[in-house]
Amino acid sequence: MFTNYLFRCHSIGKLMTEPKLKADKEAGNLSETAKTHLLEIYIAEKYGRKKDISNKYITKGLMAEDDSIKLYSTIKLEKYIKNELRLKNDYLVGTPDIIDTEVIDVKTSWDIFTFFAVAKKEINSDYFYQLQAYLALTGLTVSKLAYCLVNTPQTLINDEKRKLMYKMNVATDEAPEYVKACEDLERSMTYDDIPLSNRIIEFQIDRDDKAILRMYDKITRARQYLNDLDL
Repeated sequence: MFTNYLFRCHSIGKLMTEPKLKADKEAGNLSETAKTHLLEIYIAEKYGRKKDISNKYITKGLMAEDDSIKLYSTIKLEKYIKNELRLKNDYLVGTPDIIDTEVIDVKTSWDIFTFFAVAKKEINSDYFYQLQAYLALTGLTVSKLAYCLVNTPQTLINDEKRKLMYKMNVATDEAPEYVKACEDLERSMTYDDIPLSNRIIEFQIDRDDKAILRMYDKITRARQYLNDLDL
């Protein structure tokens, strides 16, 4: 059933997490995190139930994706268009955000704090392998990971305002303290006052053929693990 199962690029990082034990790591065995992810795949494929992983961060990423691509295009002085073509090979399947002379993956930050936090961090390993997977599918050698800071859609701002009203336990939305809190909230979730050039943080990730081979090896092991499950 899983002999030729194709793994999605956006979640391949879960499969690539390293086991805690040195012996397992050296042997290339699957980690417990990978096994948990594989169990979710098994249940989805065999029983038709998918685990709900939606949250406000993912929702903004989906709702504001076009705004992020537009922001990226404006800063780069290029007309980038969202790729809709689903690619696959014998191991992977995925839809890169932008395919040009390089692969560009756009990440829409939830707020200004999560946005600037990435500037001082190493590249997220999940995103590293996601971009390696896209490079494997496209045959390209260079990719960009672009974090974008764009305004939060008004529907999500309104959701946060409703949560705030409940948290503050005010009797009316006209309460002065609630009105002020909403003003502060709206300012914290919109960024038109910030120069466009300060609203993108970009990392280059070059093709790593050894990493791609490691992915293929893990996928082979993962397929065997899925085939051996009997639940």
